[in-house]
Amino acid sequence: MARLSGKTAIVTGASRGIGKAAAERLAREGAGVCLLDMNEEGLTRCYDELSGHGYSLLKVTADVTNREEVDAAFAEAASHFGTVDILVNNAGIIRDNLFFKMTEDDWDTVLNVHLKGTFYCSQAAQNYMVKQSYGRIINISSTSALGNRGQANYATAKAGIQGFTKTLAIELGRYGITVNAIAPGFIETEMTRATAERIGVAFDDFAISRAAEIPVRRSGKPGDIANAVVFFALEDSSFVNGQVLYVAGGPKT
Repeated sequence: MARLSGKTAIVTGASRGIGKAAAERLAREGAGVCLLDMNEEGLTRCYDELSGHGYSLLKVTADVTNREEVDAAFAEAASHFGTVDILVNNAGIIRDNLFFKMTEDDWDTVLNVHLKGTFYCSQAAQNYMVKQSYGRIINISSTSALGNRGQANYATAKAGIQGFTKTLAIELGRYGITVNAIAPGFIETEMTRATAERIGVAFDDFAISRAAEIPVRRSGKPGDIANAVVFFALEDSSFVNGQVLYVAGGPKT
């Protein structure tokens, strides 16, 4: 299928996990995809793998917390593909610790990547989207936005993304730009593997224990989130704006 043929997407944190899966699904739907990540080695590995499928891709190494690098990356993508239609704000990082042990650096690093990075990239994207009266901004939040032990920084950042999403939806909707968020539950990624390692549990055992708490009785895969990304990217979802979709195998409040 090529439901996004002629569209250009920029996916941040695209070298692995959810970002990689989202980039692959958007490319499979016919979009030209700019893979953006600060991990040059991982980015090249992802680019080489996806290029083997014949997708239209561009890779750009950039730090989402650096405005100059972000602006340059978006300019390069627009020059290469001719437009910027879809932005997936996926770049993220964890610095988990109990609150009384959490350092200022733990706090600042996580909030900068998630919040400042989403702010910079969304501002860069809207410069192109407003001019063409069309755009899709898709932010990756988390069920941790509802609170999670050892993640005061991450939970705060992900909750902030939800408020940011709803505000941008109000401000940018008149320009044909929709802004929505996806809040993944437990997804098997490098990040959740790091969590298992932090608490001293084998990842397979960790995944099994988490799946037992999920109504559908399985853990999520990056592709589950990528499917939701495609839904928000399509023209079919043009009347869906300012929403937070929990993709977690069961209801979240």
